[in-house]
Amino acid sequence: MKLNDIILEEELFEGRLVWRKMGNKVKRGVRCTSGFRKGRVVSKAAQCSAPRDMKKRMTLKKTKAKMGRRMSFKSRRTKRMNPLSRRVRALNRPTYGGRRRR
Repeated sequence: MKLNDIILEEELFEGRLVWRKMGNKVKRGVRCTSGFRKGRVVSKAAQCSAPRDMKKRMTLKKTKAKMGRRMSFKSRRTKRMNPLSRRVRALNRPTYGGRRRR
């Protein structure tokens, strides 16, 4: 990676760096702070403002209509049980302490 690439990437930066799970590995990602993908974790900051793929969008809409509840149960169980998911959750916790309960 060249210095120009880093500078251009910082100018287009629309998110904050976070850890994410990809397969059986934990990698760095970018959580989008603006655009259509606000709140989503992607691999590059440029993807936050990329145009939507309508075919994928319609496919997901059909899948959610058929299996939405089943998908949510399965993802909830995975996030609760999977050790990688727990590690990612711990890595993404703020280190400055945050608010304290009284």
